[in-house]
Amino acid sequence: MDFAIKRAEMAERNWADPACRAAVQQWHDASRSFDYQYMFEWMGRPIIQDPQDVCAIQELIWRYQPDAIVETGIARGGSLVLSASVLASIGYGEMLRGQAPVQRKVIGVDIDIRAHNREAIEAHALAPMITLIQGSSIDQGTFGEVKQALGGIERVMVFLDSNHTRDHVYDELQLYAPLVPSGSAIFVMDTGIEFAPVDSFNVTRPWGPGNSPLTAVDDFLATEAGADFSKDLSIEKRHLLTCAPQGLLVRA
Repeated sequence: MDFAIKRAEMAERNWADPACRAAVQQWHDASRSFDYQYMFEWMGRPIIQDPQDVCAIQELIWRYQPDAIVETGIARGGSLVLSASVLASIGYGEMLRGQAPVQRKVIGVDIDIRAHNREAIEAHALAPMITLIQGSSIDQGTFGEVKQALGGIERVMVFLDSNHTRDHVYDELQLYAPLVPSGSAIFVMDTGIEFAPVDSFNVTRPWGPGNSPLTAVDDFLATEAGADFSKDLSIEKRHLLTCAPQGLLVRA
């Protein structure tokens, strides 16, 4: 049997197992209480993601082969470096095949880029591939800077990981979706907030069940702007452990 087919069958079996799904939910609820997602790095920069989502992100970038990635929410820069490292690998492969490598880039947007984080990101070996933009991701001026930084690049992927309220993520989706061409994707992070008990967070948050990235996703998909997008669960079913359930939106 073809390995891909066998793997898909195993994923469907695990996905359909109530005990397996319950264990996943229990793990997330428990790990959230001790900030598990804050314990990892990618190429020297802290990356605030589950390891399974780090793996998912590299799969997605390799699958869709974008020329540019726009990320909202920078934190300490680990996700930017992750995206840049995969894009750099794509370019290196092109060079080894004798092709002229594309000048790919990662654009990071955050309302508050701390000076020490900016300094560390700009000192990183992959900094030439990274553009930092400070401002609210839903501000029209900030979005204008993003489009200017893209410079006409058409093969774009988008990762949304900033303010996790429904309204903010919904506005991000409306604003950034037009950047994503057919055959590419938006990955909305932390949709799992929708399923998280409020008391599982260490601090009070302005978001929660009913006011989360997933509610934004569902509302966006019901609009004209979201009509070309659909949820892709193919990676989620294999990885099971993810902070972004139903968060991968692919444009037809």
